[in-house]
Amino acid sequence: MKSRFANEGKPLVTGWDLGGAHLKMAQCQDGKIVSAKILKTPLWLGVDQLREALRELGPLRVENNFNVFTMTGELSDTFASRDAGIASLLDLVEEEFGVASTLIYAGRAGFCDVGSARSLGGDVASANWHATASLSAKLSDTGLFVDMGSTTTDILALKNGELANHGYSDAERLLTGELVYTGFARSALIGIAGLVPVRGQMTPLMNEYFANTADLGRILGTLDEADDKYPSADRQAKSVAGSIARLARMVGRDSADLDEDEWIDIARWFSEHQLRMIHDAAFRVARNLSPDRTAPVIGAGIGRPQIKELAKRLERPYLDFGSLIPATEDARDDASKAAPAAAVALLGSMHLQGA
Repeated sequence: MKSRFANEGKPLVTGWDLGGAHLKMAQCQDGKIVSAKILKTPLWLGVDQLREALRELGPLRVENNFNVFTMTGELSDTFASRDAGIASLLDLVEEEFGVASTLIYAGRAGFCDVGSARSLGGDVASANWHATASLSAKLSDTGLFVDMGSTTTDILALKNGELANHGYSDAERLLTGELVYTGFARSALIGIAGLVPVRGQMTPLMNEYFANTADLGRILGTLDEADDKYPSADRQAKSVAGSIARLARMVGRDSADLDEDEWIDIARWFSEHQLRMIHDAAFRVARNLSPDRTAPVIGAGIGRPQIKELAKRLERPYLDFGSLIPATEDARDDASKAAPAAAVALLGSMHLQGA
């Protein structure tokens, strides 16, 4: 691994993942990730949201710095279509970073310049999963890669150092189980279940955005508050009491109607139901792996508490993406949370070396 990432004296490589809700950034220096960040970017409010977040980070055109990009933000409803979104985001990249030291990750088509990327929309669109899974395959050889972010979960089989995926586009991956539209912070609870047990009775949920999965993690103590970058559903306190109040509304109640331990049980039920959704998809994807269960589950993203539970269900060892990649100790956790940005930075470093 050291020779693969040897990069002494080479440019700083900064990886970027332009998302619809978050901007992820990771820096690769001398062959390893030295820092990573995630910023709030509500792209549905316009491209200027992303532009402002970029400017918060300071000068973007730095001497001896190469920038590599992947994206999912083209899905944002601020754009009329994916192609329009890709074109707009590439315009932004060209305006803010220039083209001389800029590469776009086009997934199965590899790295390309900004101009070439404009004709590779089908490869560029939402290819961030391809970067993280491809890098994981190179480093681990075989395993089940699972990246659970704030909104979605990617599940990919890795075999003999290569991706063993059956879908590529979002539509294809939804059908194969390689994309599950549920996440650790921003997913509405109504998208997880239609009924929930309340004092032994299966109770229909209100079809409203009263609470989200960040509320579950907060109640259960599995959420890092730094990972919940958006206001709560009611824009009230991000506290256990506040989350319980929001959860209560989902079943037409006030928090005082039940004891706190009852609300904790309901939160635990929702979390379990979400885990089953991911497990069902992972079970399908893992059919591409050998049945001996020695290949690990490689976990990335802010939802790693759920992925660790998934590994137990699948009876496979767990391996954190942050410990798999070359990174400084201080950067490992942040790099795992911002995995696509870290992956394109490292892959970009390899590409620049001709590896």
